[in-house]
Parts: sequence; structure tokens; C-alpha cells
Amino acid sequence: MSNFDEYRPPQPERRNRYRKFDGTKPKKKRKRPGAGAQDGSKEERMAQDFEFSSYYGRPVVKAPPWEWPIGAYLFLGGVSGGSGLLAAGAQAVGNAPLRRTTRLSAFGAAAAGSVFLILDLGRPERALNMFRVFKVTSPMSMGSWILSGFASAAALPAAAEVDAATGHKLPLPKFVRTALKKSAGPAGAVAGVLGGPLAGYTAVLLSNTSNPVWNDMKKHLPYVFVSSAGAASSGLAMVTTPVEHAGPARALGIAAAASDLAATKVLEEGMEPEPREALHEGKPGALMKASEYFIAAGGVGSALAAATKSRAVSVAAGLSLLAGSACTRFGVLNAGLEAVKNPETTIGPQKRRAERRRREQGLDHDVVSPD
Repeated sequence: MSNFDEYRPPQPERRNRYRKFDGTKPKKKRKRPGAGAQDGSKEERMAQDFEFSSYYGRPVVKAPPWEWPIGAYLFLGGVSGGSGLLAAGAQAVGNAPLRRTTRLSAFGAAAAGSVFLILDLGRPERALNMFRVFKVTSPMSMGSWILSGFASAAALPAAAEVDAATGHKLPLPKFVRTALKKSAGPAGAVAGVLGGPLAGYTAVLLSNTSNPVWNDMKKHLPYVFVSSAGAASSGLAMVTTPVEHAGPARALGIAAAASDLAATKVLEEGMEPEPREALHEGKPGALMKASEYFIAAGGVGSALAAATKSRAVSVAAGLSLLAGSACTRFGVLNAGLEAVKNPETTIGPQKRRAERRRREQGLDHDVVSPD
């Protein structure tokens, strides 16, 4: 033995990996049923089964920090847009009483809606920041410019109506009064053109988000909001206009009620099961159900008012249409806010879309492992 072997430290005994320390063979572990690949083959799985329910115990999609002022803004935007359209129609046919009430309603609702929007933003200067850019691809940018353009155009006819109703007693210079009277007609026409986009742009704004409920409504929500705006504006006109001059408002109320009920039904049928469930549970479900009853009652009441020329029936039908429109806006808003608390509302539709794409591409039997 050499000197090197003499000072060589003893080596540990190499253990046979197939035997235990006591020399016996370890027992083979039996695979549990279903331990193979999920496609039915005998290949061993590379990862364990799991059920994703949340992201570290938090919702997958964060809810926007919106509260009730946004619901009021959505409702008043529909009232102002629909009233602008009614005012333009009354101006065209020479219906002075209906023109007066709808012009005042259009500007008043737009001004009140702006107040609620600023109330939600917290500081007035934040509203001014929306006008720093004009971006056609941004619903928020386009909506801000539509609202400002509509409110500016509706202000002139409303001021002219107030001046006329007070017997031209407002402290206005003669040239201002003359210019106001001449500009009221063209400004009213501009407000009528912008009324439709104002009534429906909030639906595009909501559906352009990642919220699973609002995004799932994007194909049909604009029709629901426009119909709801028609119901609200016609209802307000029926309340504020003498019954003998409210014929166009009653006709719009009947058409808007039928359109609202049909559009809401189509919207729900086109949604995924989890987002649709959010419209039928809790506070949103109660609001949507109340909206259905109010809108149906308002439509029937509008038809009865047209037949009987009853002022009481006309006012009751108008209030019912207003309540139904408000319930629709608040119901859709609260459905989106509540649904994000349940991760399955986001995950369920995503999994079905992924499986559908895999089937379309012929990959439904492939095993995809992470890179």
C-alpha cells in the first residue's frame, strides 16, 4: 500500500438507490386512478390537477372605484340625450309646449349629470383634464367631447326658452337677445344630432373595460341604453308637458318600452352563464327585475294615456318610465361592480373560450406543458 493510500480518508459506502437501508427493496407505489394524462393516454402527468379560484385570494379583475354618482350620471345622460332628440322633433313640427319642456330638460339633465360626474371625480379640475386630447379610439375622450358639445348647444335653446317664458324680462342687452333667438334653432338641431351619441356612448364606455359583465354585453348594451334613454326622456316629457301636446312623447314611450324589453332579453340570452347570473342575483337582480316591471307598466300606461287623454295616467306612465330607466342604469352598473368579487365570473368564460379555440384548431387532444 502506497503512502497515498495510507492517508486517504475512508469513503462512505455507496447506497443502492433501489434498496432501503435495511437491504430490502422498496414497494412500488401504485398510481391512483386518473393519474395519467388528461387526454386518456398512459403518459404520466407533468403537473398536478388544480382548480384556480382566485389570484392570491383576491379578485381576478379589479372593480372600478365607482359609486352611486356614476349611476346618476348614466341615467341623466340618457335623459338629456333623449330630450335633445325630442326637442329637435318638436322644433321641426312646431310643437311649442313640447319644445319648451324638452329643451329645458335636455340642458338641465346634462348640467346635473356633469355635476355628478365631477362629484365622483372628487375635484373639478379632473374633469378639465379629459379635454387635453381628442382621441377617436377612446370612448372616454369621445364621450367627454360629446357631453361638452351637447351641453353647449343645448344651453342656447334653453336660455331662449327661459327668456321667452319670462316675457323677455331677463336683463339682457337687445343684441344679445336677438342673437340668442336666432341661434336657438340651429343650436337645437346640433343638440338633436348629438343626443343619440350622448344617450349611447356610456354603454360603449362600460363594455370597453375588462369587467366580465360589461364586456360580455358589448354587442347589445348600446341598444339597451338607447332604448332606456328614449323611455326616460319620453317619461319626463309626459310629466312636464300638457297632455294635449305630449303625443310625440307618448308614442316614443310606447316604442321605447317595447324596444327596451326586447333588447334586454336579447342581451341576457347572448351572455355567458356566469356574467348573466350577476344580473339576477342580489341588488342588481332586484333592480333589473324592477326595471322590467316599471318599463312594461310605463309602456301600457302610455298607450292608455294616448287613448284616454288623461293627465293623471300620463304622469303616472311617465314616472314609471323614468323609474324603469333609472333601475336599468343602476342595475347594469351594480352588476359589474358585484360580479368581479366572484373570480368564477372571469375564469369560467375564459376557460370556455380557450377550449373553443383549441377545438377549432384541432388541439383538443394535445398536451400543452409550460415552457
